Amino acid sequence: MIVDIERSVDQQDRDHALRTGIAQLLPELRAAARLLTASRAEADDLVQDAVLRMLRGMDGFVIAPEHAGDLSAALRPWGLTVLRNAFRESWRRSRRERAHLDAQPRDEEGHSGGQEAAARMRDLARALSALPPMLREALVLVGAHGLSHEEAAAICAVPVGTMKARVSRARRQLAGTLGAVID
Repeated sequence: MIVDIERSVDQQDRDHALRTGIAQLLPELRAAARLLTASRAEADDLVQDAVLRMLRGMDGFVIAPEHAGDLSAALRPWGLTVLRNAFRESWRRSRRERAHLDAQPRDEEGHSGGQEAAARMRDLARALSALPPMLREALVLVGAHGLSHEEAAAICAVPVGTMKARVSRARRQLAGTLGAVID
């Protein structure tokens, strides 16, 4: 660790702990980004953007009283919120996501054996990416990350009822899409 004579030792220790906590959060951020985006490259870019924002915002990061003493519990919602905001800004800037997904080849005939599971995973990824972003993020937060509706609603800054409705609509659309693929 480099010592900065302009900053107090306590502040440097806090910064080091936050950087370490952010580094430990990377696998979860990458998993969330992978579910939100269309490709691994986009997911990596999204995570990089989110981590840079988190590092720049470390001075303003405040640990909520309910997470006192557990830095990872405090960083998780913050990291997912930063990731979500970065995703939304990226999505607003380039609405080409759907065009990109529609342009991907859909050759799945002739798959058998172990390839069937891979084909189903591609179907799931395609169906997830076809969901509107608000529904996709709700389903990812609640379904994939196991957050409660209340935690997901806090991250998305929406009422709990809205989050429940989004998750329900996302599941229904996903089931409809996957039902057509599986049948």
